[in-house]
Amino acid sequence: MPLPYRHLTSLMMRYNGGSILIDCGEGTQIAMRKVGWSPNPVDIICFTHYHADHISGLPGMLLNMGNAERTEPLLLIGPKGLIRVVNGLRVIAPELPFEVQLMEIEGAEQTFEFDGFRLKAFKVSHSIPCYGYSMEIDRAGKFDKDKAEGLNIPLRCWGILQHGENVEFEGRTYTPDMVMGPERKGIKVTYCTDTRPTDSITGNAKDSDLLILEGMYGDPEEADKARQKKHMTMQEAARIAAEAEVPELWLTHFSPSMNRPADYKAAVQEIFPAAVIPKDGKSKTLKFAED
Repeated sequence: MPLPYRHLTSLMMRYNGGSILIDCGEGTQIAMRKVGWSPNPVDIICFTHYHADHISGLPGMLLNMGNAERTEPLLLIGPKGLIRVVNGLRVIAPELPFEVQLMEIEGAEQTFEFDGFRLKAFKVSHSIPCYGYSMEIDRAGKFDKDKAEGLNIPLRCWGILQHGENVEFEGRTYTPDMVMGPERKGIKVTYCTDTRPTDSITGNAKDSDLLILEGMYGDPEEADKARQKKHMTMQEAARIAAEAEVPELWLTHFSPSMNRPADYKAAVQEIFPAAVIPKDGKSKTLKFAED
């Protein structure tokens, strides 16, 4: 539940002029405004599951976008039942000046391809169907100028090849593999809340630059409660991060009864030293690694 000093859990990722939001509970718009971000550039909203604290803010978000005279389509992605749930919520937001597209996840895993990045949804273990998400941005290999010159490839073709496209010029066909080196490490963020530890989280977190997991309970004595309610303890999340060998873990989705999540930081860092217990509004800019 939202608290005076703590909003409900959601994640906003911004890339190449667009924004992706994962979960939209009550008050998400307020949390966004506090860090100076607007809902207007959001292209995609993903839902982990349909408990109210993860989706009840959607009608207000849609109305806000409509009042801002948005005309671009908005894509919503979520588990089976998305169409029924969204149509129910839209009883109070029936008329919008933009199209709302709905895409339900099929199976235990599904990857959605977009311009310049992809989103992978993977099933986790909660009391109702629930998914985690990884966002991945690939990075092409380095353009080899010497190779291009050695093959007498016209300068006007270089840019096209760098974008991964074949090009024909004066009767000859040039392909990217002629001048591009091996793919370099891209950027990956994995986000998952409301679940017991599962192999799907560990496997999908591999190679992530940032892993964000729920830490519903900090006291190890609440491990039984976590199992009963299908949530994770901070220590369980830390063990997943250690096994996945990620460089950084952020914990989120704290129990409302946990007044000071930071009190558990030392114990969590004994398991995974790069664990962070952030406050609302935490953000980070991820960049491609230096060559």
